Amino acid sequence: MTPALTPVPSPASPSTARALNDRLALRLLQEDGPLTATQLKAGTGLSRPSVADLVDRLTGAGLIEVVGESGEQRRGPNAKLYGIVARRAHLAALDVRTDSVTAVVTDLLGRPLAEAALPAGAPDEAVAALLRAARGAGAGALHTVVVGAPGLVAPATGELRDTTGLPSWHRDLVAALQRSLSAVVVVENETNLAALAEQRLGAARDLDSFVLLWLGAGVGAAVVLEGRLRRGASGGAGEIGFLPVPGTGGLPSATDCGGGFHALAGRDAVTELARGHGFTGPVEEAVAGAADEAFLDALAERLALGAAAVAAVLDPGCVVLAGELGHAGGPALAARVARRLSTLTPVPTEVRATTLGSPAVLEGARLAAREAAQAQLFGGSA
Repeated sequence: MTPALTPVPSPASPSTARALNDRLALRLLQEDGPLTATQLKAGTGLSRPSVADLVDRLTGAGLIEVVGESGEQRRGPNAKLYGIVARRAHLAALDVRTDSVTAVVTDLLGRPLAEAALPAGAPDEAVAALLRAARGAGAGALHTVVVGAPGLVAPATGELRDTTGLPSWHRDLVAALQRSLSAVVVVENETNLAALAEQRLGAARDLDSFVLLWLGAGVGAAVVLEGRLRRGASGGAGEIGFLPVPGTGGLPSATDCGGGFHALAGRDAVTELARGHGFTGPVEEAVAGAADEAFLDALAERLALGAAAVAAVLDPGCVVLAGELGHAGGPALAARVARRLSTLTPVPTEVRATTLGSPAVLEGARLAAREAAQAQLFGGSA
């Protein structure tokens, strides 16, 4: 359970103190709930009468409810367990790829209620399919929708920018969601969402700083420093596919990453490398170790080039190899990259493999939707 937190000091006005202590209790219930009144007292540091008033306020506001009993073996009735009212709002998370869209509908606690593949390239049909999935799961109107998509997302406006090489229907889908739903629609770069999932649920759970290197059809990076995701001034932090590196035979341009790190580490480039070493099966199998040692060493050499640039500029302490290829390579590929990386930079940098793989984007979108909805509902009502 979360350590006891200090209640609001006495100089605060009574109304301000109540609001802040209510939010503190809600945070405890989000992170550790369900909880008894005694556990809320221990977690908040408030007196028993204050906790009783707090529980009455939050119950009356429809934010918490009795969800069971503690089951403690003692005389008298068991203590009531209080939890967040999960049905108060329904949310959706979308993972938008270049040729597919996957959605999950959840309750306010982020618990999945339904998952569906939505039509790619047909924004209005995709929205209709999302609403059918929500209705089929017994969900009401969607409160918050988080969309994870490749490309640049402007930090100031949340707009998915026009990016060369990405289909225009991505932006049309966002517009269709905003037009057709009363929900709050949030767009985030897919790699940033994957980093959120790895930080909360995966390989980076014990880290405050790391860089996630996404290895899939394209390559990207997410930068987390001192616990905060860094997007950059224009949302372009982590566009590592455009990083100039040796061995590509050219240089990237403002509209083409073909001469950058993408040309070494994107799926097509890795597939070509595997074919050059005589491997004709699926590239994931080659990366997982089915190919020869020479191929794996050559791939680790390529990945270490990008990781070395990250280490030299950001010193994150750890690079997480994510995406389909990072997941396929697992700890064995991470160890190869780490060995080569140690010879390229004096900056100590650990290399880890994702524990979530491709579903990390959808998991990150689900977490982001839950946090955004709870912040609005609890911040405004408590």
